Amino acid sequence: MVRLLLSIKADLENITDLIPASDSFEYFFEVKCTSCNETHPKYVSLNRLEEKNVAGGKGSTANFVWRCGLCKRESSAKFEAASLPQPYQADSSGQFAPLVTIDCRGLEFTSFDPRGTWKCVGLESGTVFNEVELEGGEWVDYDEKASLPVSVMSFESKWGRA
Repeated sequence: MVRLLLSIKADLENITDLIPASDSFEYFFEVKCTSCNETHPKYVSLNRLEEKNVAGGKGSTANFVWRCGLCKRESSAKFEAASLPQPYQADSSGQFAPLVTIDCRGLEFTSFDPRGTWKCVGLESGTVFNEVELEGGEWVDYDEKASLPVSVMSFESKWGRA
């Protein structure tokens, strides 16, 4: 079992607490089999709420179960129960900070696509922005309460051992 930590980095303007908008957020990852090093041709998705049975696991479950198309080995991944997504705060702007930790068996995630709905909070006003779409790694809006532009720019992610 390998514990992988997904860290994110972005340039935040007048916002803080960037985080997936719901518990059922679909995370999209590129996955690689650690047995034969085959990389799946498409991004796969998983979320914290859905669990699937692991074959031969005597009742164990995972958030993602995958059979490699090349070597046919079954692999799985599960979000750590104690690892809720960590909000990316204004203090971390421009630096990598942890988002989630995932236990991986027989696979590694190699890339993250932030598609889906995120949310954040206006730094000056406390205004909640519930519809943050990071397609292309950027989002721009205007905080009317604070009369300031708000944005997420240059979104990046990286995987590391937890």
